[in-house]
Amino acid sequence: MTHGPEHRFGEATLTVVDAAGTPLPETELVVEQTRHAFGFGNIGFDFVDLADGAGDAGTEHLADLYTDVFNTATLPFYWGRFEARRGEPDTRRLRTTAEWFRDRGIALKGHPLVWHTVQPDWLLGLPSDEVEELQRQRIRREVGGFAGVIDTWDAINEVVIMPVFDNGDNAITPLARARGRIPMVRMAFDEARAANPHATLLLNDFDLSSAYECLIEGVLEAGVHLDAIGLQTHMHQGYWGEETMLAMVDRFARYGLPLHLTETSLVSGDLMPAHIVDLNDHQVPSWPSTPEGEARQADDVERHYRSLVGHPAVEAITYWGITDAGAWLGAPIGLVRADGTPKPSYDALRRLVKEEWWLGPTTVRTDGHGQVRVRGFRGDYRAEVGGTATAFVVDDDAAAVQIVV
Repeated sequence: MTHGPEHRFGEATLTVVDAAGTPLPETELVVEQTRHAFGFGNIGFDFVDLADGAGDAGTEHLADLYTDVFNTATLPFYWGRFEARRGEPDTRRLRTTAEWFRDRGIALKGHPLVWHTVQPDWLLGLPSDEVEELQRQRIRREVGGFAGVIDTWDAINEVVIMPVFDNGDNAITPLARARGRIPMVRMAFDEARAANPHATLLLNDFDLSSAYECLIEGVLEAGVHLDAIGLQTHMHQGYWGEETMLAMVDRFARYGLPLHLTETSLVSGDLMPAHIVDLNDHQVPSWPSTPEGEARQADDVERHYRSLVGHPAVEAITYWGITDAGAWLGAPIGLVRADGTPKPSYDALRRLVKEEWWLGPTTVRTDGHGQVRVRGFRGDYRAEVGGTATAFVVDDDAAAVQIVV
């Protein structure tokens, strides 16, 4: 039996009939869930080589662990790496990777279209008008070119700090300073929307202070349509706790838009010192995972996901790293150790996603009218009876589904 927050549940009524349309009472069928409506995501950076035919057995095993839990993958479109040499974008490899995930039932998100960090050096020194036009072209190229494969994008990233960012030269910060934050957001959303009118576009930031609230309010008042609000929660200094996390979520839920926890990380080793302001400033030669840290991480992951899935405004959570190998800042934030073995946090999350919040193959029987009601976490399901498999959706609409055998 599936358990969880009531607002995550839906139902469908199945009616089993014969070829003549006559209901079949007391008929057994097997129903099972095939996909969550909720977005349980992770980054897919580790699988670009595998998708392109250059993977190894270790990466294939990691992919099996990934696809057993996650239904959404974020792919890297950092401009400075995606197009390190002008006019030579890494389109083929990223498309191959996106299609590899899609073939495994994983939805895709591209990250990010506009950001002041990881910018191509060839933009430096160009006039602002040319930088803006190149940025617009880049948005149209990626969103239009990947439409139908990647239909969700972090349209613009970390706008709060964008005009005042001072950690290295880039061409986007001067542009943001000259144009302003809201015009930068409008540019990103307008170009992406024109390239793919059906895309889901996010405004994403790590600054969850009132400054981000002011930006969102200004953007909405300016008539820019946001599909969702992205909230980054990198917790290298320790889990914030349910009270703090949910208070933050409540602040952003008041805009009436879906909330995506776009970048979540929790450490399974020593915590980063509390006095560090910019996480990038913490550079250590080695940051190992520890047994004590892994136990803490497992507890933190379970608490974090339970609390956020319990909030009706939250639509998706993306964890920032399946493995410690190559993890951001070298931190032990992965759910899998560098040697490929799952940590307790992986097992804890899998128990939630694929056991407690999941309906596995279950035998049910129709009533005297040939009907049976299926209730479970909203998402995609299938029913099999008499060798016939039928896909259906469990959601808020209490769908009526007819199965002909």
